[in-house]
Amino acid sequence: MIDRRLLTNIDWILAGLVVTVCLLGILNIYSATTPYKIVGIAYYLKQFYWMLAGMLVALIVSSFDYHVLEDFSYWFYGFLLILLLAVLVMGRRSMGATRWLHLGLFNVQPSELMKIVIIMTFARFFNNFHSVGGLTVKDVMIPLGLLVIPTALIMKQPDLGTAILVILIALSMAYYVGLRWTTIVTFACITLPMVWIGWAKFLRPYQKNRILDFLNPERSRLGSGYHIIQSKIAVGSGGIAGKGFVHGTQSQLRFLPEQHTDFAFSVFAEEWGFIGCLALIIIYLSLVLWGLNIARRCNDRFGGLLAVGVTAMLFWHIVINIGMVIGIFPVVGVPLPFFSYGGTSMITSMLGIGLLQNISMRRFMF
Repeated sequence: MIDRRLLTNIDWILAGLVVTVCLLGILNIYSATTPYKIVGIAYYLKQFYWMLAGMLVALIVSSFDYHVLEDFSYWFYGFLLILLLAVLVMGRRSMGATRWLHLGLFNVQPSELMKIVIIMTFARFFNNFHSVGGLTVKDVMIPLGLLVIPTALIMKQPDLGTAILVILIALSMAYYVGLRWTTIVTFACITLPMVWIGWAKFLRPYQKNRILDFLNPERSRLGSGYHIIQSKIAVGSGGIAGKGFVHGTQSQLRFLPEQHTDFAFSVFAEEWGFIGCLALIIIYLSLVLWGLNIARRCNDRFGGLLAVGVTAMLFWHIVINIGMVIGIFPVVGVPLPFFSYGGTSMITSMLGIGLLQNISMRRFMF
């Protein structure tokens, strides 16, 4: 049963920022899919339904005491590892990758849920582990092991974008706890040769092409570099004030691939220009800063770590997606939270918002 006291402590600023981005995203999806021949429910209506479902999930998550997650975090971690292994054995293959697991009435993407579970797992570990003067190399061996296993399974699917996000979330939480300079330098020295090994032995040809296209999009204008070239044209052609709602040429003439999912920001930039993009980025920045503010005001270490982890998840999604569509990062298929079309992304992001709401409301009760 929901404690009535919680209803008086709802974080309306957090809720308002999220709903604003969701509604802007639905309008953008409507524009991006106008030229499509759609059979059945329109994409923007589906996104609206996913938003409502996500808000229900956030409400449920915010209704129980988040401290119980500390007791079950390792169990969730183990269960997700089993699901990730099951994906490799019996997962549904789509667009050259095996990321989905069919569970009767619905499909689930365990790699997306691992973003939330790795936050809970690291929050529990660091809550019970204290190191004076920052974490040493020895101190990070256990969390590094907890990170490597799911990351390797996600890379095997292959899903480079999600694997990178899981790593960045974990590193952000470790940095928040505190790292010694010797630890940072040590892992920087280890990372450089590991990057070369990953390039030579583990990256698929299409993943290498994405990185090469990032360095030189002109090497394959009509091939693997087509996405980023068209995206940069769309963003640049928006100018200061944009071309107007449903008047973007790149999207309406369908030059822009994946324009309602990964490249939704490109559609928005073309139609609303620099002014619209600046407004959207300010809303996102406010959301990230408010998440950090929730972490700062939290009365216990576990809740603060959870809030930092969720905020890091949102922050890296935003930075990588926007950086990707304007050409400062390689294309890795990372959606823009609450804005890009997709039910899995919406539910996962709303799970995080539910946790932030939970932590924010309960600061008055302890």
